[in-house]
Amino acid sequence: MQRLRIALRSLAAHRMRTALAMLGVFLGALALTAVLHISKAMVKKADMETQRLGPNLLQALSGQANFRREGSTRVTGMTTTFSLEDAREILGSVPQVRLGVPYAGGSMPVRYGRVKTGSQLMASPPAYAQVRMLETEHGRFYNDEEEATQAKVCVLGYAIAQRLFGDPADAVGKQVFFFRANVLVVGVLPEKGQDVTGANLDEMVFTPLSTYMRRFTNQDWISGVFMNLHDQNDEAAAKATVTDILRRRHHMGPSRKDDFSVISAQDSARLRNQALDLVWTLGVLSSSISFAVGALGILSIMILLVRARRLEIGIRRAVGASRTVIIRQFLAEAGVMAGVGGAAGVLAAVGIVTVVYAVGDFPYLYDPVLIVGACVASVLLGLVAGAYPAWQASRVEVLEVLRNPE
Repeated sequence: MQRLRIALRSLAAHRMRTALAMLGVFLGALALTAVLHISKAMVKKADMETQRLGPNLLQALSGQANFRREGSTRVTGMTTTFSLEDAREILGSVPQVRLGVPYAGGSMPVRYGRVKTGSQLMASPPAYAQVRMLETEHGRFYNDEEEATQAKVCVLGYAIAQRLFGDPADAVGKQVFFFRANVLVVGVLPEKGQDVTGANLDEMVFTPLSTYMRRFTNQDWISGVFMNLHDQNDEAAAKATVTDILRRRHHMGPSRKDDFSVISAQDSARLRNQALDLVWTLGVLSSSISFAVGALGILSIMILLVRARRLEIGIRRAVGASRTVIIRQFLAEAGVMAGVGGAAGVLAAVGIVTVVYAVGDFPYLYDPVLIVGACVASVLLGLVAGAYPAWQASRVEVLEVLRNPE
């Protein structure tokens, strides 16, 4: 305790040098704690979004799905070879599929009165809501009777309803205009945001597949099939079976490239996690550099302090302080300096990540092991950086200092 009081008095006497030495450790602890917490929160959010897509979701779609680095997908080379018969054989022949629905759609404008906005149309049977785990916030989802009768009804995503009607609750029962037809709004989804595939559910309009294919576009092809598997472990077998069915039905020889893709939510999540791993690695690297700079700062400041306090050291040695006591004294000063800097960095990081969580709608995730670990690492860093100056201080010759105090 006495050594700690001496250390605090010494550090207080050299405030500017102490602050500069703490700065590097402060930045290192700040970067390490903030980056790792945000990375973990992003991974957890990605997992939550994956679950929100539906349990064990698998998707077969027309064209080639290209994964972007952030984990979203972009489809290129879409064809008109994917038919309802393909979907029926897949859903009837793949034993791993628990529930599935075909779908079609694309970008289109939707209008209410004089207000017009862009949207992404998703046309699918009513079971789509069950496959994608969707529930309406206002009204209801369209039903089997409306699918069978090709009724002109739709469900709006939250952002679409908000732009067209102001209050999304006002949308139910109104008619919007798209595909040169008035379509009755029967429901509005709650605000859901972007899922792990990059699709923004708030910007989508949902309508029965039969209505879309027969009354709106008169097309015979679909965009793909959503499937729920019985178990996540069935994914590989289901992918292989779906691929075999589509290649056979599309009369594709061994040398021909697939005109479709079979992907899962886990594929997108894995790619996103790979991108986050890169962020995590860069964060740890930058934190390590900051810690190294902090260690050099403590080392240089402590060496200056030892030279500036030679007389004090000599007097303490003359009145009986051993070399071990001197070493412990300077190690305590270095440890306190690094520990305070590290703790301040951790506190600042907790404040920053709290703001980031709130702004970015991330789950509030705090890792006590990481927080305590950053503080402990800062103290250890200070002890390592202060070892050489402490050894130098213990080697001060008493008689030489007393004869020549300068």
